[in-house]
Amino acid sequence: MKVGFAGWRGMVGSVLMERMASERDFELFSSRFFSTSNRGAAAPAVPGGEARLHDAHDVSALGDCDAIVSCQGGDYTAAIHPQLRAAGWGGIWIDAASSLRMNEDAVIVLDPVNLDVIQAGLARGVRNYIGANCTVSLMLMAIHGLLKAGLVQWVSAMTYQAASGAGAQHMRELLLQMAYLSDAVRDRLADEGSAILEIDRAISQALRSDKLPREHLETALAGNLIAWIDRDLGQGVSREEWKAGAEANKILGRPAMGQPGSIIVEGICVRVGAMRCHSQGLTIKLSQDVPLAEVESLVAGANRWVQVVPNRRDETIRMLAPAQVAGRLQIPVGRLRKLAIGGEYLSAFTVGDQLLWGAAEPLRRMLRILFDRRN
Repeated sequence: MKVGFAGWRGMVGSVLMERMASERDFELFSSRFFSTSNRGAAAPAVPGGEARLHDAHDVSALGDCDAIVSCQGGDYTAAIHPQLRAAGWGGIWIDAASSLRMNEDAVIVLDPVNLDVIQAGLARGVRNYIGANCTVSLMLMAIHGLLKAGLVQWVSAMTYQAASGAGAQHMRELLLQMAYLSDAVRDRLADEGSAILEIDRAISQALRSDKLPREHLETALAGNLIAWIDRDLGQGVSREEWKAGAEANKILGRPAMGQPGSIIVEGICVRVGAMRCHSQGLTIKLSQDVPLAEVESLVAGANRWVQVVPNRRDETIRMLAPAQVAGRLQIPVGRLRKLAIGGEYLSAFTVGDQLLWGAAEPLRRMLRILFDRRN
């Protein structure tokens, strides 16, 4: 099997390369790397990899691959994917971008949750396998056990999404904003006798200053938050919020949200000043009043990456935090408790590295599924 890779130098692509090298995936097939700007340069040195980079817009070179993994972005997918299919390419397209997710001829991949949907897609000849929205993937992984047990009627997901979810430039700008704020009060902080209200006023002025770096974030994120992610779809709904219900039901192989048999997933998506990892506060309406101990058991036993954190102060502060989770495949779930609304209402808080389970890992595992099926 020959696999082509586009967008492997970007943030998601880099994480994917690290994971594939760590799991020795490259030993399973031959690899061809593509570049939009550096054709002919040395390609990454991986087992079975070709020595030189190919042009990422060369449909013939792309079409020579049995599968293509793209982390290049939606514009690239929109330009190249139709050309490949029009040229008669019948290979498997695996993509991190959202462009093809909701197409009828595409399966959204999250195999610990929907391996049956993926296998059914392969059996009927589906050739497009797309990674899900990061918060949707992390939410479904976290509550997988409740979904398997048929206990979820609806979910309200309040997301707290890191700067890295918007891209590398947003991460850099967040750090520049932090530095700008620090510089604004450096002398006052050095003086132990300075009044905290003076420091607070100086920070407020700096946050509103035209000199605050905001080319990519548009506004302050350091010491602040942004209560809107992605474009406005009208009626007060952002595209990021729409994705939750639309993609979750497709991943689970259910009817579209709002139709009989679907699960309602709603909420508000917020950008916060974390560098990496998305957090989510969940309110879940269960189909029946299940004892909390059973809920914890179902959540913990669904897949080997979910980790139930006891709903106690010390464990929560130590374990249920982006700084603890960054770079790890584990998805901690905590703050599990029944709400005063009634026994069918459950709260939860979960954190996950969106660059792993929210982006790169499902793509890597889809390649493994494809390889195993062919062998």
